[in-house]
Amino acid sequence: MENLSYYEILEVSSDADKTTIKKAYRKMAKQYHPDKNAGDKEAEYKFKLVNEAYQCLSDEQQRSIYDRYGKEGLQGMGGSSRSSSGFDDLGSMFEEMFSGFGGGGGRRRQNPADMDKYPLDINVDMYINFNEAIFGCEKEIEFTYKKSCQKCKGTGAKDGKLSTCSQCKGQGQIYMKQGFMTFSQTCPVCNGTGTAATEPCKTCNGHGYEEVRETVKISVPKGIDSGNRLRVSGKGNIGKKGHRGDLYVTFEVKPDKHFIRDDNDVYIEIPVFFTQAIKGDTLTIPSLTGELELKLDVGTKDKQRFTFRGEGIEDVHGHGKGNLIAVVNIQYPKKLNDEQLELLNKLQESFGIESKPHEGVLDSVIDKMKNWFK
Repeated sequence: MENLSYYEILEVSSDADKTTIKKAYRKMAKQYHPDKNAGDKEAEYKFKLVNEAYQCLSDEQQRSIYDRYGKEGLQGMGGSSRSSSGFDDLGSMFEEMFSGFGGGGGRRRQNPADMDKYPLDINVDMYINFNEAIFGCEKEIEFTYKKSCQKCKGTGAKDGKLSTCSQCKGQGQIYMKQGFMTFSQTCPVCNGTGTAATEPCKTCNGHGYEEVRETVKISVPKGIDSGNRLRVSGKGNIGKKGHRGDLYVTFEVKPDKHFIRDDNDVYIEIPVFFTQAIKGDTLTIPSLTGELELKLDVGTKDKQRFTFRGEGIEDVHGHGKGNLIAVVNIQYPKKLNDEQLELLNKLQESFGIESKPHEGVLDSVIDKMKNWFK
């Protein structure tokens, strides 16, 4: 990346305007920012290059010199030609972009004493059968949630006694300097609280919470599919102040042996003997709710599809039903006895020239090939 031009680093063209350059810079600075890539030396290096490129290309004088003479033309300037307004623009941009990372964007930091050691919402996975997903069902789910330890008031410290974190000196943030800018990130030792346990709580072993098993009954709606989530209000983790989050159930539907689901449509493969396909027989086939009649076309082809509208899966949001698609799989005999062979030969002869479509086609191909070698 260091061998790329400033334009290539920001992935813009050499005639890009200031707005385009600024937009590209914001995108890449977010991607490689140290707070998002803790410990990633490569990302840290790319972040420096992105800043270097933007500092040059966002200043008209430096950009003009760079366009004519390259990086060599900027040597010796030491950045002194860059106006103070340019630095202000860069600083305000980072304040806006990274205020959520503790960069001082004007937001008031939450009181560490009120911060929970875990998210209040929790997720569990549930596996259900194909028919349970199609028609809906009642299920019981057993899960584990966290609740704040009452003995230590959720601090993880014996009797709730805390001391100043030695890593961040009580600030809850650690600071890094990148050129002319200073960035902060949450302290990894105290998780932003600024405090640490003098002695761990024996009730919760210093975790600050206890784990509790609970069972809840849920109603699985018709049409649920893999990846869908169901929210169970007020069944998540319990925080220090007694607030309880939500439980989210993510579903995984087991495949069926015969029916294949595609969104709200259902496919089923129908084995058809070749004589049935030729004659256009009427077959009785299974559906999700019973049986259906499938009228084959005369001369039905292999993999031909027949659609039964509204015979699929009910949409989980109540937006109608999908279709059932029957896919024909033509079956041929693996061997013939003498009588069957004789009957087939008579049948073929009865069609006359129609039974030998290959002859006219192949004869013309052979004649064309002969001309190639004249």
